Amino acid sequence: MAKNLNIKKGDTVRVIAGRDRGAEGKVISVQPETSRVIVEGVNRIKRHTKVVQQGGRGGTGGGIVTKEAAIHVSNVALIVEVDGVKKTSRIGFRRDEVTKKRPDGSTYTSHRSTRIARRTDEEI
Repeated sequence: MAKNLNIKKGDTVRVIAGRDRGAEGKVISVQPETSRVIVEGVNRIKRHTKVVQQGGRGGTGGGIVTKEAAIHVSNVALIVEVDGVKKTSRIGFRRDEVTKKRPDGSTYTSHRSTRIARRTDEEI
């Protein structure tokens, strides 16, 4: 069953635990099924790939490929800027009241859930 994670693709995060603690990067992808994220430039691993001969130009060359591996979402924290300084923050949600318009032209009020940084109460 997939979980709803607070970290989203494109967020800038800092690693707060593990071998790469202190490293910052952008989230490349999120894997909610396993509660893991892939962060750009963090947790780099080497994969030894085999030469694949498929005939014609469809084959791939072998060699050692360096790429990012997934890390658990609990080991990263969102980065927000506070007075020009990058700091980590937890993530919360706020229900904002918005005015919407119907196709016939009439308006009504509704609520919209927005992600906020707990440290600054600003929308992410």
